[in-house]
Amino acid sequence: MGAIEKFATTGIAPTQRLRYWNDLVDRIYAGTFVNTPGEEFRGEMWSWTVGDLAMIRPRSTQSFVGRRGIDSAEERVILHLQCRGKSRHMQDGEESLLQPGDFVLGSAHRPYSIELTGHELLVVEFPRAPLVERFPGLDDLMRQRLHGGTPGGRVFHDFLLSLWQLGDQSQQDPEWERGVTSVFYDLFALAMRGAKRPAEDRANDHVLRERVLSVVEASLGDPALRTVMLAQTCNTSVRTIQNLFAGMGTTPTAYILERRLRRAADRLVSTPDASITDIAFELGFNDSAYFARCFRQHFGVAPREWRATR
Repeated sequence: MGAIEKFATTGIAPTQRLRYWNDLVDRIYAGTFVNTPGEEFRGEMWSWTVGDLAMIRPRSTQSFVGRRGIDSAEERVILHLQCRGKSRHMQDGEESLLQPGDFVLGSAHRPYSIELTGHELLVVEFPRAPLVERFPGLDDLMRQRLHGGTPGGRVFHDFLLSLWQLGDQSQQDPEWERGVTSVFYDLFALAMRGAKRPAEDRANDHVLRERVLSVVEASLGDPALRTVMLAQTCNTSVRTIQNLFAGMGTTPTAYILERRLRRAADRLVSTPDASITDIAFELGFNDSAYFARCFRQHFGVAPREWRATR
């Protein structure tokens, strides 16, 4: 059992960030490398090992990730679960396009590559054997986009998030580590059983999700932008909207707040003459003090500091 470690490009010179990040990811998952389209790379990552689960939780700007296959006597697989952003996963000629909430399972022994927008992922590398014991049809679902919006997928996603939030509990309970790994395999098998849905259902989900997210982007300045408004605008139920965002690993309220804050962060830099209060009101906040608190909680600095350092 190891403690959770955090790494970030904060404090690293922009020209050295990519080298730092490549050294880091290769140390955690041997053979991994990262490329970016420019020098404006930013990233942070948490790393943690629980039993035979080697886990990371990376967030970064747009990037391309590749990995050479590892040489190991024990057959291992690697899970990529998309929490935020989009990605294209490629291995052995098969391609999977992942939206938030989706996941893909690949071999750690074969080369793979991933094209990523700005993103957050949950990644776990682990032995193949315990999962095959619980899900014998594993080979049929390797390298396939698996839908995370099913009940089993949402439970598995929530389990991983809660595990990171809870942190190491092995000192309080010697059996904690063994129990966590067992639950991981059980819930992952449950998620995989319901993950392959008919293509028509997946297409309908995608259309609705794209429409809902478009409405959010177009309405960030409207203080009335809430779950009910999204349901009414998209002619669907509140429960459907809630389930859609649950499949993305979030809630409508949390997603709207995040998009407003990220838009505000961009606006603070691109319009230096605009007041912070004006930017807050333009993006649907009714209270500039509340905006400042949310901004600091999300980015770790006050809006004024964010603007001054960029």
